[in-house]
Amino acid sequence: MDHTDRTLDELRRTATDPGRLVLLTGATVVTMDPALGTIAGGDVLVRGDRIVDVGRGLPADGALVVDVGGSIVAPGMVDTHRHAWQTQMRRTIPDVDDLPGYLRSTLMSVAPAYTPDDVHLGTRLAALTALDSGITTMLDFAHNSRSAAHSDAAITALIDSGIRGVHASMAPHFGEWDGQWPRDLERLRSTHVPDDDRLVTLRLAALATPAIAEHLAYGPELARIAADLDIGVSLDVMFGQAASTAIRNWEKEGLLGPHLESIHSTALSADAWAAIREHGMTVALAPTSDAQIGLEDAVPPVDEALAHGIRPGLSVDVEVALASDMFTQMRALLTVQRMRAVNAVHGTDETPSRMTTRDVLDFATLSGARTLRLDDRTGSVTPGKQADLIVVDAEALNTMPLHDAVGTLVLGADRSNVTSVWVAGQVRKWGGALVDVDIDSLRDRVHDSVAAITARVAAAPADGR
Repeated sequence: MDHTDRTLDELRRTATDPGRLVLLTGATVVTMDPALGTIAGGDVLVRGDRIVDVGRGLPADGALVVDVGGSIVAPGMVDTHRHAWQTQMRRTIPDVDDLPGYLRSTLMSVAPAYTPDDVHLGTRLAALTALDSGITTMLDFAHNSRSAAHSDAAITALIDSGIRGVHASMAPHFGEWDGQWPRDLERLRSTHVPDDDRLVTLRLAALATPAIAEHLAYGPELARIAADLDIGVSLDVMFGQAASTAIRNWEKEGLLGPHLESIHSTALSADAWAAIREHGMTVALAPTSDAQIGLEDAVPPVDEALAHGIRPGLSVDVEVALASDMFTQMRALLTVQRMRAVNAVHGTDETPSRMTTRDVLDFATLSGARTLRLDDRTGSVTPGKQADLIVVDAEALNTMPLHDAVGTLVLGADRSNVTSVWVAGQVRKWGGALVDVDIDSLRDRVHDSVAAITARVAAAPADGR
């Protein structure tokens, strides 16, 4: 495996050359492209930010050759929903019992204490952590946009990190804020994301119902704003009877469509699922969140999605109570689904309808990209798409020997095995370490931020005002 300083120096020197050729050679290439499959001893040729060819024995004329023998090359993973601003408060509520507990501890108490600098730092920490674990695309459901400066901080943090980011903007649930949302979305569109060909794109974020905060509920006004700006809408708290009723009402109002992402989608009614399917909505599951926090019936609804012909994406959700990586999400979902499948037919002659490791890897890559309407540019190792790639060591203590590359990615590997990460042809991780990131300085800033936030929370009035 080639992870020499000399090669990295050459990659840095030629980083802005749109004609630069890089050949990753000698790997097992898990393309996640149904037409290409998995290629043993395969090569991936990249020109600039694009994959130009995938196969065996590709010509290396004029290319910088990177030997990735003993490795798996796969598409970067896609996190379809994470609340990135709160990342420096990781695992502050590891044993949270329910949604109200999370709302009280994090959104009501901690969120109002965040400055724009804190938002930038938390979002950057989340994005860098995602890259380090092989996630090359992350939707940031930014629901602490207390001012235009808070939103600017969140977007610039995604840009600064080098990740393929989606900024989904939403006002805060509780506490004082400037009242600039949702009209500020027009400024964000024109200032930061004037077109959708950039690495960071924009969506509107909202809640399914007014139960938590009336001003955040999706409806005709927010639908009109999203349509005027030509951006998608990501909907959180999409679970239970209230969300099911909301979906049916939106259908009557003509507000459903493929621009909508339904997050969680837990314990929805059959007719709500039918409406999601009929109107081409996408679905983002949060496997560990549903179970750990106890959302509705606590079961991620992968079987329901598949029964309606919907292949969902996966997401991390909240690091205040959950793990940071997609390996955890894949394993949790696979375990829960297979347990339910076997349990459902136990004691009968029926055959369990089990998911496969390829299914969950698809949810974490290509279907995740499709959930965010980014599958035209990422999610698979396909010629013509942008080069969002990960290289995973298949000869490490916990991954060797390599028998099944998909099984190894889902069941064997972890973030420590991700040796390099590429986003749009640019290397973001090399030799097992993030590129051009001062971890010691970042750590100092994180600790200073936590101390300042904690002091502000302690000084705040008991009612959070």
